[in-house]
Amino acid sequence: MVQYKKMNIDGLEIFFREAGYSYNPTIILLHGFPSSSHMFRNLIPQLADRFHVIAPDYPGFGYSSMPSTEDYPYTFENLSLVIEKLIAKLYISRYILYVHDYGGPIGFRLAIRNPTQILGFVIQNAVADEKGLGKPFDLFKALWANRNPVTEAAFSELVTFDFTKKQYLTGVCQPYLISPDGYMMDQSLLNRPGNNQIQLELGYDYRKNVEEYPVWQQYLRTYQPPTLIAWGKNDFIFTLEGAHAFSKQLIPIQTYFLCGGHFVLEEQSWHVSELIKSFFGRLYIYPPYSSNYIEKYR
Repeated sequence: MVQYKKMNIDGLEIFFREAGYSYNPTIILLHGFPSSSHMFRNLIPQLADRFHVIAPDYPGFGYSSMPSTEDYPYTFENLSLVIEKLIAKLYISRYILYVHDYGGPIGFRLAIRNPTQILGFVIQNAVADEKGLGKPFDLFKALWANRNPVTEAAFSELVTFDFTKKQYLTGVCQPYLISPDGYMMDQSLLNRPGNNQIQLELGYDYRKNVEEYPVWQQYLRTYQPPTLIAWGKNDFIFTLEGAHAFSKQLIPIQTYFLCGGHFVLEEQSWHVSELIKSFFGRLYIYPPYSSNYIEKYR
């Protein structure tokens, strides 16, 4: 059963979904833009028989606190610090990171600061190489180059209903499996007063992620975390080049290009759960129902 919880982190109420037994390997699911832990609603119960699953909402997203930009500096560094403190308060010492979209910059920051805690990665359409940035990032790049009312107004296209729906529907292979619940919920949260400014600040801060790509690549080369790539191959936001780039840094890697788009879990959650169980089962998990059904560290 999935439990729905909140924890106070530095005065912020951070919402998270939790499932599975704590003696199993922990997998932390880090959502992307413009979503929340809701994007993992189908995946969580499919993983809970083998993993302890934690899926948080970042400040400004989902059901977590949404302070104004005047009261809280929205940067990827600060979001990663909140998630790091949540993990510490949950007494989780080692974990697998599942990262999607904005979850990538947050997850790689966690890994850089805590390399010995990372058991591995699942990467779904998140990048650590500039070649992976697709056409929508032209609006980001214009904002980074010259932040002014014109580039800010252009960037606001990314928080409209049309663009949110486009992220869910572009490139899908089984359109009748795509529930409107995902994009309707995301948009309802984007429409909250003040959230547009939050997304603008994070969009501008994203330039620092690109600056950090060489550092993240060095981390991958040095620590070689076992990595499973489960990629929606028709994504128009992050390119196939971004997926292939991880193979340049990593040896323990398996890459799967799944039929679907940016939110490939909407139609492929069972497939992804089976890939995760197979990949990490060989590394960290004994056969289910045995007396030693516990984490096996490297």
